[in-house]
Amino acid sequence: MARATLCGVAHPLLRLSAEVAAALASGRPVVALESTLITHGLPAPRNLEAAQRAEAAVRAGGATPATIAVHGGRILVGLTATDSETLAAAPEPWKVSRHNLAAALGRPGWSGTTVSATMIAAHLAGIEVFATGGIGGVHRGGQDSMDISSDLDELARTPVAVVCAGPKSILDVPRTLEALETRGVPVVGWGTTELAGFFSPTSGLPVAITVDDAPAAADLWRRHRSLGLGSGMVFAVPIPAADGIPHDEIEGAIATAELGASAAGIHSAAATPWILARVAELTDGRSVAANLALIENNARVAASLAVALVAVGLPRA
Repeated sequence: MARATLCGVAHPLLRLSAEVAAALASGRPVVALESTLITHGLPAPRNLEAAQRAEAAVRAGGATPATIAVHGGRILVGLTATDSETLAAAPEPWKVSRHNLAAALGRPGWSGTTVSATMIAAHLAGIEVFATGGIGGVHRGGQDSMDISSDLDELARTPVAVVCAGPKSILDVPRTLEALETRGVPVVGWGTTELAGFFSPTSGLPVAITVDDAPAAADLWRRHRSLGLGSGMVFAVPIPAADGIPHDEIEGAIATAELGASAAGIHSAAATPWILARVAELTDGRSVAANLALIENNARVAASLAVALVAVGLPRA
């Protein structure tokens, strides 16, 4: 693996795969991918399937995938197939965000990178585009519990274009949008004037900024970067209609799952995986299939953005 460079200086904690290093050195498009979908996001074997489908979609779109994880005191940017399989089978991997990234680099074993940690690594490596399933945000009841994802602050401070299917459905989405606006993070509808609803193509919430295609998205991102604002940007892409679940139906399943979690005394970090597992049961596995489909679709769209950014060729901020 090659070392990544920041301002021309090799960063000792970053290791780029030969494929990713070559792509970046030659100015070819690269898309970053997170690894918590492997370590914490989906049950086996769907976790590895999701990662493989995302990487395949990026390649099919003409870009190089760079799945990011932490292992052996280094941030790995670009995993081999063997790396991904090993990560999927790793015992008790850490879930890494900004607050514990340095600590993860000082421990043995594997760690999966969340949206925030993946953004940090991508920016260090010089990768502008990152594809994920959905971003974190303000959890339901977060105004009292203060359960708010670090993704929001990362988007405010790290200039990476994040392609997703909107905030995760289990969140308080209106409050999440308010928090992003307060932090100066643009939320852009990709081919829609309505915010993508993660499992559903729709959410019932409008977005003020929209783009119709990858060239328009690339122009918008370049203008944003040229202003030196320092923040990232959320491109919210609706799940394909054939793969989605109607908004009212998925909201009902989430509400039922949340009541069950509360009755069982499940709170904080343990609540999210419990609720998602219960939603999968209530939808007869359709939520898992939808999750896989939206991850793949986001990777495809992110590749188109990365390719368009190379074509635009404007100076980076």
